[in-house]
Amino acid sequence: MIPMEQRELGRTGRNVSVVGQGTWQLGGDWGEVREEDALGVLDAAVEAGVTFFDTADVYGDGRSEQLIGRYLKERPDAGVFVATKMGRRADQVPENYTLDNFRAWNDRSRANLGVDTLDLVQLHCPPTPVYSRDEVYDALDTLVAEERVAAYAVSVETCAEALTAIARPGVASVQIILNPFRLKPLDEVLPAARAAGVGIIARVPLASGLLSGKYTADTVFAPGDHRTYNRHGEAFDQGETFSGVDYEAGVEAAASFARLAPEGATPAQTALRWVIQQPGVTSVIPGARSTEQARANAAAAALAPLPQSTLDAVRDLYDRTFRAAVHDRW
Repeated sequence: MIPMEQRELGRTGRNVSVVGQGTWQLGGDWGEVREEDALGVLDAAVEAGVTFFDTADVYGDGRSEQLIGRYLKERPDAGVFVATKMGRRADQVPENYTLDNFRAWNDRSRANLGVDTLDLVQLHCPPTPVYSRDEVYDALDTLVAEERVAAYAVSVETCAEALTAIARPGVASVQIILNPFRLKPLDEVLPAARAAGVGIIARVPLASGLLSGKYTADTVFAPGDHRTYNRHGEAFDQGETFSGVDYEAGVEAAASFARLAPEGATPAQTALRWVIQQPGVTSVIPGARSTEQARANAAAAALAPLPQSTLDAVRDLYDRTFRAAVHDRW
């Protein structure tokens, strides 16, 4: 196993690798992934120094959690911290975010992962009013008291939701979209999290693959891939697909971003390195569908910090291409 920088994940008191492994892809919403390939991705990530897996109960209707559970049963020495999410299996109304439902969802995730206590459970982008309800946090505190979970957190769509959650003393971390095409969390969310001792988990770091520079305006994705069926937010929040940016504009911007990659680094690794060095970020969680992708993602942690000239160029590219549209949405 290759050593990787570890950072404390907010109020959990636990350290995790600066590059984690997102496992949405292993559930099947990015095209079919065979079980042996999925397990190979997890193993390649761990061998490359990853100690943090992020999943959710809806990824493949539990398939992602089950695959992680199987892998960790076979590799009890892996030393992986697993964060899962709950809430999206029910109708998205605030009234469904109750202690009884939390216990039921928690029971299913613990069974899928094969553990008695979850390392971390995150509310999975619930309706906005949920973040402000005292009874929701009381219920989450009960899960901790019952030793069903060691800590709880939130995954958010907007900066306002993140700031509301950060103000709650029991919230260990916030998961939010952050990448060179989505800079708004840098303004208030990351500074507030640092001040409160709350961890930041950065998701969609490659803008659903746009920042890899591999796609063109003519690229066709599989029908079961969310990059086909959710491009305009038809199934869930548009921000989860290409970070909510227009695809054609994103392809053009990705070509410009690729030219910023330092010698020996891919555009995807450059994007991950950019996220890693943002003050307040604990871990970035790119997904992978192959062992090669998992290893390449992990290798971004070993890159030298990007110089200020590159950081300035990223900001300029964002301002010229996305700033107005993204700020209007957020």
